[in-house]
Amino acid sequence: MRLSLLVSLLFFCGLQALAQQAGYININADNRIELLMDKYIYLNRHQSTLDGWRVQIFFDSGANSKSRATESLNRFSNRYPETGAYLSFKEPYFRVRVGDFRTRLEAEGFLQEIHALYPNAFTVNDKINPPVLTGSTPTEAVQER
Repeated sequence: MRLSLLVSLLFFCGLQALAQQAGYININADNRIELLMDKYIYLNRHQSTLDGWRVQIFFDSGANSKSRATESLNRFSNRYPETGAYLSFKEPYFRVRVGDFRTRLEAEGFLQEIHALYPNAFTVNDKINPPVLTGSTPTEAVQER
């Protein structure tokens, strides 16, 4: 009895599996959705900034603040040529921010390094330039293993 029940169960399960057909789905959607998705993909591929940290070494407003900010930027760039320095104006302040740090810990470490020269400097959350990747490509790294 059990054997015949088992055989018939397997037979009907097998028929059920054979009865399945490849599916076809037709999606009716507004064409603007595809345009939005294309725009989203384009913007994310060409994103030129990341969330990160910088050290603000100067900010001032008023007379001659732009020239003082430029002077501070040049002084920093001469002393630390490998570290990026950026002058920006956000009303009413000119400010000089330096570095492109992915983590606050990196920014705080650099702040400690320059603290003697810039005692009023502090870390700020900002949009940073992505780091330039150097060295081997992923395929070269795999081939080396």
